[in-house]
Amino acid sequence: MKTEYENITPDRGSSFRVLHWYADHDRFFWHQHPEYEIVYIHKGSGKRHIGQHLSYFEEGALMFIGPNIPHLNFGYGAEDKHEEIVIQLRADFLGEHFLQSPELQDVKRLFERSKQGISFYGETRCQVAIQMCQLPQLNHFERLIQLLIILQSLATSKEYSLLNISGLSYEHSHRQEARIRQVYAYVEQNYQNEIDLNTIADLANLTVPSFCRYFKKITQMTFTDFVNEYRIQQSCKMLMQNQSITDACYHNGFNNLSHFTKTFRKVTGKTPRDYRKEIA
Repeated sequence: MKTEYENITPDRGSSFRVLHWYADHDRFFWHQHPEYEIVYIHKGSGKRHIGQHLSYFEEGALMFIGPNIPHLNFGYGAEDKHEEIVIQLRADFLGEHFLQSPELQDVKRLFERSKQGISFYGETRCQVAIQMCQLPQLNHFERLIQLLIILQSLATSKEYSLLNISGLSYEHSHRQEARIRQVYAYVEQNYQNEIDLNTIADLANLTVPSFCRYFKKITQMTFTDFVNEYRIQQSCKMLMQNQSITDACYHNGFNNLSHFTKTFRKVTGKTPRDYRKEIA
């Protein structure tokens, strides 16, 4: 995929940028920028494609992404309402020696970890989500204070997992960009049915072995794992709507409950039953 450069400027009268974004038929935007980025998904769910990491996010996801890491816009392909709060800042947004301050050593380590991509959960996510939703209504001084509080909360939290992103920037042709978009679209339209590998390889104009190598190189996961993660994401939506585990299984392309439960646990770390209890 050809990586586009996104030019980001701070808000007028501010040293960083706060973006309250409502996605509506967002275009495919594979891009990178030198700013660090904190993203809170207030509404919606979808694909998380950052560097060579590919997975799915749910509503409420909170992520910290390091600089110059290619990533796909989170609103791309959203079928329902998608809303996010985003903070974009450079490491020196408060001066060249900002992170050298002794009071900010935890934040400095947070910035280093962000180059692998960080996903937060638990009480940290709940607390920071509230703080980020308040940002658009604050004046510039209050935003700065709030940002420092957010950074310290993230820096000292133990409630996170690394996405293990490859920080390498890479260029691909427009043909490859179109190819991966076709694969995404095909899975989104056909995940409820059996997906034949020969069909998807033909769609990509590759042999099956070549397609498998290509997809693994681009996403760092097998095509089967990709399809299963998408199906589990759709299953989670049904469970959140209080639909039965059996319906969530068979409606989303799984042929038996045993395989569904095993895959669900692999993707989410929980059984479907435990997941339902957690969101109840």
